[in-house]
Order: sequence, then C-alpha cells, then structure tokens
Amino acid sequence: MTTSNPLPSHLRLECPDCGSTFDQWRWRCSCGEPLDFAADFVPSATTPEDAGLDFRRGLWAFDDFLPTAPHATLGEGMTPLVEAPEWDASFKLEYVFPTGSFKDRGATTTLSLAHELDVDRVVEDSSGNAGAAIATYAARAGIDAEIYVPASVKPSKLRAIERAGAKPVRIEGDRQDVTDACVEAVEANDAWYASHAWNPAFFAGTATFAYELAAQRDWSAPDAVVTPLGHGTLFLGAYRGFQALYDAGWIDSVPRLYGAQAAGYAPIAEARHRTPTETNDVADGIQILDPVRESEIHEALDATDGDAIALSADAVEDELDRLHRHGFYTEPTCAVAPAALRELRISGVIDEDDDVVVPLTGSGLKT
Repeated sequence: MTTSNPLPSHLRLECPDCGSTFDQWRWRCSCGEPLDFAADFVPSATTPEDAGLDFRRGLWAFDDFLPTAPHATLGEGMTPLVEAPEWDASFKLEYVFPTGSFKDRGATTTLSLAHELDVDRVVEDSSGNAGAAIATYAARAGIDAEIYVPASVKPSKLRAIERAGAKPVRIEGDRQDVTDACVEAVEANDAWYASHAWNPAFFAGTATFAYELAAQRDWSAPDAVVTPLGHGTLFLGAYRGFQALYDAGWIDSVPRLYGAQAAGYAPIAEARHRTPTETNDVADGIQILDPVRESEIHEALDATDGDAIALSADAVEDELDRLHRHGFYTEPTCAVAPAALRELRISGVIDEDDDVVVPLTGSGLKT
C-alpha cells in the first residue's frame, strides 16, 4: 500500500464473503474477494426535506451517504434528467460530466479518499472512460497516476489520460490481460489501486446516481432502471444507492434493475438464460468476461426482480443511430441500455405502462 497508517474507524474495511475486517487499507481481502466499508453511511435526517440538501454542490450534496469529503472535485453531479418520448422513458444524461462519462462519480470519491489517506500515487486499469476519469481527478488532487489500458484503446481516450498528466501503460491482449498487468504492478510496487471494479469508494460515488435521480423525481423511484453492465460499476452503485434511500425512509420502493450486456461478453446474462452467439465488439466499454463482483450483481438482480440480457452488435448500432438522430450524442456502449429497453418492452418483461429511466453513460465526443 502507498499508505499504511491505521484507518479512521468509519473507513474500516470488511469482506462481505468471509467476514474479515481490516484496519489498514488494502485492495482486496486475503480470501481474494473485494472489500467494502464496514460502516454504513446514512443521513441523520429522517426525511430529505430535513436534510437541507444544497444541490449547487452537485453530487456532494449527498455527502452524508459518502465516506469522504470533496477533496478532489470539479463540480460534478446533478446531471440532467430529460424525457425521451421515442423510448417512452426518461434519460439521465451522464455524458455531461467533466470527462464525458458517469465514471466521474466514482473518480471524485475515490481520489478524494486517496487525498484524505495521503496517497501519493494511484494505478487503475481501464478500457478508457474510467482511466480518463481517474487521471483527471488525480490531477485535481495532485496525485500521480498510472493507467493501464488496452493497446487498442481509442486515441481520444488515450489523449485524455496523457493530457491530465497520467502515465498510460498500453498492454497487448484482451481486457483481462490489462487487469492482470495492473494487478501485478499493484502487488509489485505497493501502489494504491484506484480500481472502478475493486475500490469501495468508487461504488460509493456511483451510488449518487440513485440519490440524484430520486431527488429529481421528488423522492419517488421509477418502476425500472436499465443500465449498461460490464463490471457493474453503475448497476451496483444504483442498487446500493436506491437501497440506502429505502433504508433511510427517503423512498418507498427500490426499482427493478436490468443490466444490458454485449453479446459474447455477457457472463451475467448467460448464467440466467440463452444469449446471442455472435460477438458484439461495438460496445467496447463493457467487454468484461469475469466481473469482480459477479455474485453481488446476481444478488441485486434477484432482490429487485430484475434481469440481464445480451445485445447484438446490430441492435446496438441501430440504437446508436436512433439516439444520434434524436439529439443524444453518445458513444456506442451507451446504446446497449436503450437497446435493451426496446427488447424488454417487446418481450413484455417491461410493461408499456412502466415508468423507466435509462442512463446515457458516455459522450460521443470520446469516439
């Protein structure tokens, strides 16, 4: 670890799998599973009206739910929620974040915590968006960063990493090869792993998606939310956020959650039912074959009576064109969620009367 000081009591770590707890920061449990914060971060106010939320602070308006203060912030959060009548849904425009993707939610909390813990260098592995976000917020926090990326990473995303002053490390092979190389560097060089798949601070940040959405809807949850699903960074953040709001008594129900995966890279969907056999290389941002928190994703699907489906490349390309024609300039991976909504409505899994929200997760300017 870059920092070996004892953690404050509210930042102690716990393994949900084996129950081990840790008083010093580490990136995973000795049993190999990801760690979470042992403490629950809950507001003292029993109603949102009593909480005195100041939405000018962006997602940090919800700091009672967060493990750290805003030490590295660029004014992120409170992304627009707009009607999308062509989809009979509402879209939350996550692509208007400072680096153009929802990953800024997790990056601001992760780098704020790294700053609080006096970390001097972080590493991350990413297909692009998380790397750009971590690099940017590391620059904001004054922390050095190394970002492990596929050798085939899009030039626009590579430039975003480099121009933030981070060091990109290009790795040949598939997405898992990139992760393996990064983990090897973490263990060899004792670096702080700012991983969007492993670091619990990242999921605390993506949970703010649910807090904002509930606030924008006058503290009512939709019937369903459909998100892209790779490692489950936004999907699990949404689940944790809605559950925290429900436990706090701020909303009356938790929405059904649906995950949209790319065919050929759909371990969650494949575990639940048959999927398309062809490989979808269009949605390159979710090409994850071995999600770190796979069991937790299944638990969230079961708990909310949701599901995961896999989308073909043709379905995603068609939906991307449709999004662009209606004024939503997103990158290709974003299109898996509205494409999934279309198929879920056709199959009757999501009813035509259901109130549905879909996050659009990354800007078309990145491609």
